[in-house]
Amino acid sequence: MQFADERLSLVTKVAKLYHEAGLRQPEIAERLNLSQSRVSRLLKQATESGIVRTVVVSPAGLYADIEEALTERYGLMDAVVAEPIAPDDLSMLAALGSAAATYLESALSTAERIGISSWSQTLLATVNSMAPIGPVRVSREVVQVLGGVGRPDVQVQANHLADQFARVTGGTPRFFPAPGIVGSKAARDALMDDRYLGSMVEQWQDLNVLLAGIGALEPSTLLASSGNAVDEVETEALQAAGAVGDVCLRFFDQNGELVQTDLNDRVLGITSEALRAIPRRIGIAGGERKHAAIRGAVRGGWINILITDRTTAMQLLADD
Repeated sequence: MQFADERLSLVTKVAKLYHEAGLRQPEIAERLNLSQSRVSRLLKQATESGIVRTVVVSPAGLYADIEEALTERYGLMDAVVAEPIAPDDLSMLAALGSAAATYLESALSTAERIGISSWSQTLLATVNSMAPIGPVRVSREVVQVLGGVGRPDVQVQANHLADQFARVTGGTPRFFPAPGIVGSKAARDALMDDRYLGSMVEQWQDLNVLLAGIGALEPSTLLASSGNAVDEVETEALQAAGAVGDVCLRFFDQNGELVQTDLNDRVLGITSEALRAIPRRIGIAGGERKHAAIRGAVRGGWINILITDRTTAMQLLADD
């Protein structure tokens, strides 16, 4: 549903007053000099247009036994298990996004410097499910740790994700405006000589939280069609080297060991050493297609807080 800017502003204002400020419809009508029936219609339009999203939050500890078993089995700091309502990609994204949003709304209350990966479906679903945390008592920063991947028109989604996450968490975004992968090590080094991009490396050393998706070696159909994925030639080389997945374009094998290919020298993003030095590394992923990647990520310590679905969690516990 499309609105003129003036109408869009009014719909958004009414939605904020009702859902964030907690005002009742008669109070909103009086404050904005509107009829109560019009306030009701505007609230309905806010939902229909996606300005207001309804999220069903599962009770904490619904799968407490499975979560505890995961933390013990893989030495994790924490685990959150979600249950999709159907075995399809959209249901999986909705379940993971809702579970991650619920976790982050409380877990980030004292975080000061949060690193966030490039565009991913799970991270986008998480941000879209989050309610604004509101003012924070500390100076919170949301730092992009990886350039955009894929076509130039798709790479801007990386900045969009960091910006949206900063908005809902009350933080200040710090962008890394560069491609995630370049053609050579020399090109990577030349870009990193830029004063601003180079300064980001120092910021990556001070992160205390990382928020990232876990990528399978073979991208989903949607991800591949968006251009937001490693190309086929690179994928074949990684597969030959034993890679099963990645976190922030740092690829690892089934045991979580870093896979050494020339791609490592062409990535503009946080290094594997700096990544695994971040105290809290939150990975959000699920589904059969990503099982090997998730297993490698937890085995190798690429993440130490896992948010996944129940079936994947049970498979991880059943692995030898």
